[in-house]
Amino acid sequence: MNIHEYQAKELFERFGVASPKGKPAQTPEETEKVAADLKTSSLVVKAQIHAGGRGKGVFKNGFKGGVKLCSSPGEAREIAQNMLGHYLVTNQTGPGGRLVRKIMVAESVQIQRELYFAILLDRKIGSPVVVVSTEGGVDIETVAAKSPEKIVREVIHPLIGMQPFMALKLASQLGFSGEQLKAAAKLFMNVYRLFSSMDCSLVEINPLVLTTTNEVLALDAKFNFDDNALYRHPEIVAMRDEHEEDPREVEASKFGLNYIGLDGNIACLVNGAGLAMATMDIIKYAGGQPANFLDVGGGASEEQVTEAFKILVADKNVKAILVNIFGGIMRCDVIAQGIINAVKAVTLPVPLVVRLEGTNVDQGKKLLIESKLPIRAAGDLGEAARLVVAAARGE
Repeated sequence: MNIHEYQAKELFERFGVASPKGKPAQTPEETEKVAADLKTSSLVVKAQIHAGGRGKGVFKNGFKGGVKLCSSPGEAREIAQNMLGHYLVTNQTGPGGRLVRKIMVAESVQIQRELYFAILLDRKIGSPVVVVSTEGGVDIETVAAKSPEKIVREVIHPLIGMQPFMALKLASQLGFSGEQLKAAAKLFMNVYRLFSSMDCSLVEINPLVLTTTNEVLALDAKFNFDDNALYRHPEIVAMRDEHEEDPREVEASKFGLNYIGLDGNIACLVNGAGLAMATMDIIKYAGGQPANFLDVGGGASEEQVTEAFKILVADKNVKAILVNIFGGIMRCDVIAQGIINAVKAVTLPVPLVVRLEGTNVDQGKKLLIESKLPIRAAGDLGEAARLVVAAARGE
């Protein structure tokens, strides 16, 4: 789950992470009031969307830039009028852009240096890793490609956590000294406390800045949270902006389905994440393109299967559907009956290929045949892939 920049700022305030003052607004009038309340002539107005590259983005109404500096509440209002209710196109949104529903008005600062700071979960080693660089304000991938020696990594023991000496060491490696060193180390410690307390998988501050008045501030931030831990943080769940997510993924989450939309034309419905990955691989191997990842889990109900079909057929790019079920915990005859009922409930505009294997597989296949529904049964996964790829091509 992702959150907006203004929400990240709220978390920073809660955990004592130094950042410029700022608040969100949803109308030009509210923007003007927020700007006036900041009582400064150094202001920045930022479009709030879940995509990077906002500063260099272009609105479809011709307005350039999703991050704009200004010096008065009136000017902030004019900028908001050009942003709110308009689509912002960046290098991460695709040509369709994202509709800006909120903006953030914040105090702008004079920057002396821009740096990079992030904490992420390294799943290979099972520990948090701090990544810092003196090259901030640009994509860390660019730095890694062009100047890998400018990236420093520090592994944090998950039980011990970040220690003060680690924070001081990292601050020193970023070129801080004196009072700046102490301020940077304090910020790092507080960010780690936030990362750990809120079950984050990523906290990225880019840029981390040193101002001309020698303040160390988190200027912009990106958060990712572990979805499996969100039940512990209802306040984070409340920050979810469904407008910024794929509507199919939003709908799937309502029924406990794990769905990720892709760009292909062959929809997949599978029980188990590993099997779902293998299914997508074999579709590619057979010359097709998967349209999604969809794991209905080991104990899928008939309702979940029906809702899954509804989501799949809602994708206009889908030309065929492959159901691949291994009946271990669940019996194949129960799954087959669920598929039959789902097909009856949902009008399928495309061919359907089903591969069943496992407990009561013969009974399951018999049910599919006796249903007289337009379902193509496959004997194994290889045959299923060939059949569904041919069906997607209209063969």
